[in-house]
Amino acid sequence: MNRLILLCLLLLTTASVFAQSDSANYFLNIGLAEKQKGRRMESLKNFELNEMASAYMDVKKYYQARDTYKRLIDLGETTPQAYKQLVQLSFNLKSYDDAILYAGRLKKVDPSEKVNYYLGKINYDRENYGEALKYLNEAAKDDPQNAEIPYMIGRSYADMLNYKLAIPYYQKAVELDATKYGWVYELGLICYAQNDNKNALKYIKDAGDKGYPKDNGYLQNLGIAYIDAGNFNDGILILADLLKKRPSDFNLLDMVAEAYYDNKKYDDAMNYWDTLLGYDKTNASALYMIGMCYLKKGDKGKGQQLCDKAIEMDPTLAMYKQKKQMPGL
Repeated sequence: MNRLILLCLLLLTTASVFAQSDSANYFLNIGLAEKQKGRRMESLKNFELNEMASAYMDVKKYYQARDTYKRLIDLGETTPQAYKQLVQLSFNLKSYDDAILYAGRLKKVDPSEKVNYYLGKINYDRENYGEALKYLNEAAKDDPQNAEIPYMIGRSYADMLNYKLAIPYYQKAVELDATKYGWVYELGLICYAQNDNKNALKYIKDAGDKGYPKDNGYLQNLGIAYIDAGNFNDGILILADLLKKRPSDFNLLDMVAEAYYDNKKYDDAMNYWDTLLGYDKTNASALYMIGMCYLKKGDKGKGQQLCDKAIEMDPTLAMYKQKKQMPGL
């Protein structure tokens, strides 16, 4: 009897142990299933967000696309592709701080990714030329056919008034993309600033031929470029024609008069300075230059009288007189 009771108790105990074990396994399996189910839901959510971001990109809703990619990142989707999209979107939307942030993260998850262009362009736009040049020179190695990179390097130097260093980068940029007539025009002006009159004329004229708007400012620079390059007749023709549109433009009148003076056409020079005086009788500089024309023509008495009168009106012209009287001037 006692053995029977003990056997029953043993069986009951064993059954209880197995029952507890089966129960534990049951709940463990449920937990695993729920965990797996949760992962699927998370994957589904990531898939849906990816599709949503892609859809926003397709319909050009870039702000919504950027915010969706940010949500993906927050959910752990820290893939190179997600970071790359955020860099590009932040850059294009001029959210430069975000672009810099995600460019750094992209570089960490994939060191082979090329982010120098973005960082160079951001610093260029912010006029931080030291950092811009550092990244842009690296970007040029990453993408040697991108014409915008040497242009930004050249423009950075030009903005710092370092024209000598700017020129070869401009030349490289227009060599890579000859359709950018604005760049060609800038190159012409930079050559002019460097007293490279031949190339100044070449690039300014080329810009106009390629489609640069031939407004008054362009025509004025083209006329001056012709004259300084030694082609006086073509240059003066352009400037004289421009004066028909702007007859009382003091600066233009003075330029034309100066061009005639430098080419020893003193009567024509006096006519334009006299026209300028007709608009402003107090213009001492124009009066002085008329006096200089008389001096050059050999009428020293009248010329000296006019120069002295101009100096009375504006004493600073005395220094100009000294320069004009120096040998070779």
